[in-house]
Amino acid sequence: METKDIILELRTKHGLSQEELAEKVFVTRQAVSRWENGETVPNTETLKLLSKLFDVSINTLLGSPRELICQCCGMPLDDSSISKEKDGIFNEDYCKWCYADGEYMYHDMDDLIEVCVANMASEAFSSEQARAYLKEMLPKLDYWKQYKNLDDGGKFEEFKCKLIEEINALGVEGMPKVEKLNALVGGYVNLEYRLPNGKTVKFLDDNATYLGNQLECEFGGDRCFGVVANLDFILICTYEENGENPELVIYKKR
Repeated sequence: METKDIILELRTKHGLSQEELAEKVFVTRQAVSRWENGETVPNTETLKLLSKLFDVSINTLLGSPRELICQCCGMPLDDSSISKEKDGIFNEDYCKWCYADGEYMYHDMDDLIEVCVANMASEAFSSEQARAYLKEMLPKLDYWKQYKNLDDGGKFEEFKCKLIEEINALGVEGMPKVEKLNALVGGYVNLEYRLPNGKTVKFLDDNATYLGNQLECEFGGDRCFGVVANLDFILICTYEENGENPELVIYKKR
């Protein structure tokens, strides 16, 4: 689709008139009309406003002229996986697992490789093959090429270490010590817990990125521990395979 058709479709989908859209992005109705007639395209700043308003990337607004991949992990990107800045603007260079709320989630390539291998390995693609592929591919991506320039001086790693200490200090019976925290998107770990009154509740935001890990219970059995945390809270739960039958163990404000 061309930009003119995409803007028309998005405006219609959101139930906006040309006048209403113009007011939201600080242009005239005539400007919107020219976009939808294909006479002009929005300038860069207006594209940013449209992107935030419609929750789609600028790449999508322009008809997807680029094939986007995360410049940290290499995964293909679409509007559901592209990261965002703190102000809600899409950052089309990274996925939301590798960059969230203005923070780079990985500062050690080996840590990233191990997380990716766990998700890539299959009968057709062994762990060894996935690891070898990533070790060759990742250094070619912009993030790792300019890592020293993007480094935050160790502040984020310091935060993760402090968070790990807090989690381990809780002394949850049967849960092994946490050694690493990985980036987790809320939608994949937002389990639904049953309350004593029979109602169910979720504690996470599907679109937010958290730090966490999965740990096998020291007592054996089919249940695992799940740890999810951020600046505001620590959540520990147990569940069966594929997140079935979750039970909340701790939800602690920090």
